[in-house]
Amino acid sequence: METKKKTVLTYGTFDLLHFGHLEILRRAKEMGDFLIVGLSTDRFNEIKGKQCVHDYQTRKNMLEAVKYADLIIPEEDWEQKTKDVQDHHVDLFIMGDDWAGKFDYLKDYCEVKYLPRTKGISTTKLKALL
Repeated sequence: METKKKTVLTYGTFDLLHFGHLEILRRAKEMGDFLIVGLSTDRFNEIKGKQCVHDYQTRKNMLEAVKYADLIIPEEDWEQKTKDVQDHHVDLFIMGDDWAGKFDYLKDYCEVKYLPRTKGISTTKLKALL
């Protein structure tokens, strides 16, 4: 009898890829068998008011080089998460705890967890240092 693989989904911009990013990806991957990463597009980052150092394709290339991500999909708007969860048969949705409660509506479709952020590092801090 074949066991169903557990699919995990997370989202982010992943600009200036750093240890904190790697930690959430590692922890997310440990919670399942297949990790999907929704990567914010350049257009969506503009809508969110985020200015990135790297464009979408560069950020995607960096994530593809990380062993934890099995599939990278474009995140184009806030509303697509429910559709992504359903289309990809997601079992577990993971975000950093700075988003706690904001995606609880997905509990109708899958398990939702908010993981603690890695202390002492963030893209905002790195940009300030640069």
